[in-house]
Order: sequence, then structure tokens, then C-alpha cells
Amino acid sequence: MALLPAARALRAAASLRVPARLRSAPAAAPRGAAPSPPPAGTGARPVPPPPRGAERGPPPAVDFGDPREAFRSKSNAELLRGLLVLGLCAVGPLVEHNRELLQLCQRVLGQTLFERLMKMTFYGQFVAGEDQEAIKPLIRRNQAFGVGTVLDYSVEEDLSAEEAERKELDSCTSAAEKEMGGAEQREKQYRAHPGFGDRRGGVISARTYFYADEAKCDQHMETFLRCINASGGSSEDGFSAIKLTALGRPQFLLQFSEVLVKWRRFFHQMAAEQGQAGRAALEMKLEAERLQEALAKLGIATKAESQHWFTGENLGGSGTVDLLDWNSLIDTRTKLSKLLLVPNMQTGQLEPLLSRFTEEEELQMKRMLQRMDVLAKRASEKGVRLMVDAEQSYFQPAISRLTLEMQRRFNRDQPIIFNTYQCYLKEAYDNVAVDVELSRREGWHFGTKLVRGAYMEQERERAAQIGYEDPINPTYEKTNEMYHRCLDYVLEEIRLRRKASVMVASHNEDTVKFTLRRMMELGIHPSEKKVYFGQLLGMCDQITFPLAAICPWAVPQCPGLKPGVSFCSQPPLAPHWPGLGKRRL
Repeated sequence: MALLPAARALRAAASLRVPARLRSAPAAAPRGAAPSPPPAGTGARPVPPPPRGAERGPPPAVDFGDPREAFRSKSNAELLRGLLVLGLCAVGPLVEHNRELLQLCQRVLGQTLFERLMKMTFYGQFVAGEDQEAIKPLIRRNQAFGVGTVLDYSVEEDLSAEEAERKELDSCTSAAEKEMGGAEQREKQYRAHPGFGDRRGGVISARTYFYADEAKCDQHMETFLRCINASGGSSEDGFSAIKLTALGRPQFLLQFSEVLVKWRRFFHQMAAEQGQAGRAALEMKLEAERLQEALAKLGIATKAESQHWFTGENLGGSGTVDLLDWNSLIDTRTKLSKLLLVPNMQTGQLEPLLSRFTEEEELQMKRMLQRMDVLAKRASEKGVRLMVDAEQSYFQPAISRLTLEMQRRFNRDQPIIFNTYQCYLKEAYDNVAVDVELSRREGWHFGTKLVRGAYMEQERERAAQIGYEDPINPTYEKTNEMYHRCLDYVLEEIRLRRKASVMVASHNEDTVKFTLRRMMELGIHPSEKKVYFGQLLGMCDQITFPLAAICPWAVPQCPGLKPGVSFCSQPPLAPHWPGLGKRRL
């Protein structure tokens, strides 16, 4: 067993304590009363009154403070282990110096005794097992208590900080930039910077991949495929999670993210010139005539060509073009080689993001897309939902866009691909609203996992030191507000079309109760399999197991995992109220 996973587990639980007394649930709205509208602001839409289906009576009380219900699946030995491990994880100096202490322990005890100690403590608390056979007992036991699983590959290389930074800087810089310079001309946020190459810094609950070579990416893909196969073979309702930084050179994600951000900024700048500054993203509508003139001025297309585009894409018929129309034009009329051209509003010209690509860099970009395609096809064949994890904000625009393209292809009949939205980002609600609207226009199923986010400390430090706007909401309360706002928007979409699904990935008791209450008000029944809850293994039993207790059903046996793979659990659907749950283990 590598030293690093144990260190990660120790850090991940640093702030956890076994709660002595939990907060009470938020008050439910009176029966028949209309729910409150979402907060005013970007993209807010009115909330219709609850449907008649909501009149099923109040949901059963969920007592997250009942230790009997929370820990009834545990043996006395497991309870003592949890008390010890979570207690140690609450000691600040121990967490801060965990790497040094683990290395010392390894030297003193030797590898064999060290591994045994870790399996009896931290590893045993937070990791399901080392291989497919080892995890089966835990899967079966959780299944007996109404908790299912989701496979999640979580291996990390045991790299030093220096090795990690060297790999990151090398894999995020193009050959042209290495040879001739020019990286400084790109935006600060979307460049690799010394001091921030080790993306593990300040991250306590997310695994990190560093690019080695294309063969290593192929190995990661094969492991993801095995997880998908295992999930599909054990459950009709299986999930598997992937990270795109495991599938290719991060240089492409950085550059593509910068292109997407600059094109979107270009749209907003044109909207501001037309007097629409400050409007919600979906409320901005450019006059088609003036847009065609701007495109001609930039050399993107002559006015006649852009008129032909609009006609071919059935756009601009109303005389206006919105953000989704704009994205559609860029998608259908731009080749990969031209995708890295960005508009410069000062010069009025299109400028290359990079001077040139090597043939190998072109192939690396294509291979990443091919690996994604292979995984999505396998998930679709096996009936497994594929969750694409969110990552750092400077990678995320590209990750979200590539995931969206998979959703457009594979979510026609059911939600196979799930995108992840980080609600600590200031732009989270805009992103959710725009993507939901696209799914509505094109008729495919919107699948999402909502998280608060795992990279806050790192993101804020990077923004402050490098000198760009902090992408994170200013306060915890603002992040909570954003999370509930995004969640309510998706729940409304489920209520209106039944073509959306959401995983509420949260350890927050109030968020879980908010979700159950809104499901009740909107008439979203758990048997529809539209809402899931996710928590990490060994960290939030007081939420997972009470949810499962009020939603009893027979969960299919979950697959085992390959070495280094962790998994999630899923409180099941019920033939009665309330919702479906999902838990990250």
C-alpha cells in the first residue's frame, strides 16, 4: 500500500468530528403553499406552485441525530475505530504534519506492520478495500441496510512535491512556448505557474492525476473501463466516476478553457456594447445585424457568410442571437485548428492562442477525446451512469464543455453522462442555467452532480499570488445560497420536464433536508430515480443510513473494485416518500 493514500485519507477527515448534537431540520412550507422563488439575480425564473402530486402528506421525519440508526450497521470494533480515527483527525498538528508522521511510522514499524496498522485504522475507515474481492463483504453488508455503491477510481502516484511540480509545468506548456516563449501573452489564470504545479496542495477530498505519457493515460482508461464493467454487472442503477486529467495532457484543457472563456467574454462585451450589461446570461440577446457586422470586422466571416450560417442553423429568425445560439455557431463552424483562435476586442482581430502545434500535440488532443468517447460508449452499453468529476477552475471550462458534448450524444434517451458543477464558483448558477436550457432546446436528458467544491484553499491562494479575480464565492453562506439555488433550478426542471437527474453530493444536513422538502413540494417521487444523495465512506454515516432507513428497497449487489478504487453508496429508492440517496464512500 502506498503511503500517499493513507496521508490523503488523514487530511480528508481533518475537520470531521462525531457530532454530539445535530442541527434541527429547516421548517417545511405549509401544505398547499407556494414555495418561495429563487433569489433575485442572474437567470432567476419564477417557481410554479406545487403540483397536485405533492399532496402526499409530509415526508417521514429523518432523525440525523439518532446514533442507533446511524451506526446500526457497525460492529463494536468498527465504532471504536471510528471514534479513534475521527478523534485523531480533529487534532490540528497531527493533520498538518501527517506526511512526516506517517513516514516516521513507516520507518519505525517496517512496511508490513505499517500496512497492517493503516488497514486497522485510517485505511479501514475510509477505503472499501484493495481489490474486487476485498470489498465484497462491505458492499453486501451496506446493501442489507439499504445502501448501494458507486465505483470511483482513486489511485494517486506517490510523488514528491518537486516531482509533481516538474511534471505539471512540463505537461501544461506547449513545445512552441518551451522553444520560443510566448506563454506570458496568455491569461495568467490559464498558464502553469511555479509554486502551483503540485495541484494536491490544500486539497483534502479529491484525487489528483499528473500527466506522465500517453501510455499512462491508456492505463487509466482501462481501469475506468473495468470499473464501468463491474458497476454494470452488479446493478441496474450503477454509477462510475472519472477525471479528465487522467485521460490526457492537461495542456489541452488549459488552452481550450482559455479559448472558451475568451469567446464567452467576447459575447458579453458585444452585449454590453448593445446596452445589455448586467443582464442574466440567458437574457442577453444580440441584434443579429450588428453581430454580423462584428464578425465581418474580426475576419471570422463575411456578412453574406454569417447570414448563410444563421439560415442553415435556423438562428437569428427573431432578429436576435443569444448565448446558446452563439455557442452553436462556434461549434458548427470552427475546426479544431481554428478553435484556438481568440478575439481581441482592442485590435478587432482574431489572434492565435499559440503560434503552432506539433504533430504529437495534435495527436494528444485527439487521443483525449477518443478516450472519453470509449468510456461514454461503454457506459451507455452497460447502462451505467458516468460522472465526470470537476477539477480546478482553470481546467473546468474545457472539462464542462467536453462533458456537455458527451451529454448531447449519449443522453438522448436517458441520463448516462453526469456533469459536475462546483457551487463555490461565482459563475455556478449561470453555468447550470445555460446547460439546462441547452438540454431543453435539444431534447436530451440533463444529468448533474452538485458539489460545493474541493479546491477552495488552493484556488484562492493561486488567484491572490498570481493576480487574477478570485473565482470563489466570498463566504460560506454565499456558497450555501448558490448550492441551494442551483439545486432548486434542477429540481424545477425535473418537475417541469422529468428529463433531468441530480446527485446531491453533500455532507450538509440542512441541504439534504432542503432537498427532501423541495421534492415533496414539487411532487418528485423517489421511485422516479431522479434524485440521489452522495457522501464519502466512513465520514457521514449519520446522514446516509437514516436516509436508507426511510427508503427501504432491495439493492442489487454492487461490483467489486480494482486496487486503489474507492466507492460510493446509494440509499435506495422507495415505493413511498422520500427521496433517493447516494453516498460517496
